[in-house]
Amino acid sequence: MPHLILAHDLGTTGNKATLYDPEGRLLGSAFHPYPTAYPHPRHAEQDAHDWWTAVCVSTRQLLTQTRTPPSDIAGISFSGQMMGCVPLDRHARPLRPAIIWADQRATAQAEVLGARLSFADIYRITGHRLSPAYSLEKILWVRDHQPDLFRQAYKFSHAKDAIVARLTGAFVTDPSDASGMNLYDLSTGAWSADILNAADLDPGQLPDIHPSASVVGTVMSAVAGEVGVPAGTPVVIGGGDGSCAAAGAGVVAPGSAYNYIGASSWIALATPAPILDPDYTTFTFAHIVPDLFMPTGTMQTAGAAYQWARDQLCPQAISAAAGLDLNPYELLNAQAAQSPPGANGLLFLPYLLGERSPHWNPLARGAFIGLTIRHTRADLIRAVLEGVALNLRLILQAFQAQGAQPDAIRLIGGGARGRLWNQIMADVYGLPVHRLANLEEATSMGAALAGGVALGLYPDFSVAGAMNPIAETIDPDPHTRDRYTELTALFTAAYQALVPIYADLDALTEP
Repeated sequence: MPHLILAHDLGTTGNKATLYDPEGRLLGSAFHPYPTAYPHPRHAEQDAHDWWTAVCVSTRQLLTQTRTPPSDIAGISFSGQMMGCVPLDRHARPLRPAIIWADQRATAQAEVLGARLSFADIYRITGHRLSPAYSLEKILWVRDHQPDLFRQAYKFSHAKDAIVARLTGAFVTDPSDASGMNLYDLSTGAWSADILNAADLDPGQLPDIHPSASVVGTVMSAVAGEVGVPAGTPVVIGGGDGSCAAAGAGVVAPGSAYNYIGASSWIALATPAPILDPDYTTFTFAHIVPDLFMPTGTMQTAGAAYQWARDQLCPQAISAAAGLDLNPYELLNAQAAQSPPGANGLLFLPYLLGERSPHWNPLARGAFIGLTIRHTRADLIRAVLEGVALNLRLILQAFQAQGAQPDAIRLIGGGARGRLWNQIMADVYGLPVHRLANLEEATSMGAALAGGVALGLYPDFSVAGAMNPIAETIDPDPHTRDRYTELTALFTAAYQALVPIYADLDALTEP
């Protein structure tokens, strides 16, 4: 009898297929990569045919590795990269390469839209800033630059939704992915008529919106052989990767929060209503859990800043770790632990790729501030870890200023493995942090949760706590917490003092 959930996570670097049983246990995973093309400055594209290949290959690989008969699959569910744009024909075939979330080409389209509908109105309706990062502006770019192709497009889709359409023939999306388009009205749960009118866009070219835990079709016999599962297998729409990660982290009830630490980092909450920040520092997605929202603040370089420090400040750690069969970061963590909280008066601004939350300044740059001849490599490393945490604290404070008061922060992502960084975060946030048992499978777990709820294998989303329990609680040290409160004010003042310098430096380095 079919009893397993096949969950796909269509990420930026590739697709991960995972298999979960009715008790929520992960039985295995398989990954298939695909490339990203950067054909012009600010352009980032992927071939949607590669997504389909990755889904088919990873499915077959996973079933082979786990010795799972395809007939055991009760249903397929999805998570996927958000804020993209791929035009599809009526047969769900892509008409051009997908414009993915990282693409920033549609600045002119954002400006035109902003002249027709105010920045404040768009933020109020969608929970998001007006930006070329979102799907709407990318759709309008296609209309302006490839009008013949635009007219041929039956629907504009996201990554996971394009695969669901290819599997089932249904052109659908879910509220979490829809809410990353600059088109979704958070208050009504539908496409915004005001924004559609301002954009002069036909809603018929947009997918229908279904709850994340919805069976939206079954695998068609025409593609079942390619993907390796029986025709008629139910397909669940699932959600965008950020909201799926929230569910996989157990953030499925109001008042809970999580912190993802990867190359970038974000803090996100589960709330019964959107959080609209008067300074526009944060944004709000729909959650995959019905009637919940996911206010979020994202910074550009977290683990990426630590990787920069490893490569540029500690290259010897890489070779030394190889000889000891260790992760280089273990050596860096041990060194950083030799420096006291506050890194002996050294601050690091982690703005190596500009910044999103809380500053939204693409010209921002990284800096060590307070450097003296007495500072050591240990101080430099610790300052990097602290700088990332201090910036995340500013995001957390933006939520707290609007009344959100999480009592703890759950940690997921590869950067959450470092015990020292966990303690720094607890001390900086002034809150306990919860290390979860599974730090790096939360996204696929969220997709599996949506699938299991839709198929009746899980009673509701609350089973997330059992699927990914808290492995350790790290409490803040009161003395160190007070020290970091003082440093937060200096950290903020340092950024503000450098804002005019960033613009001058950018002008000097323009090609």
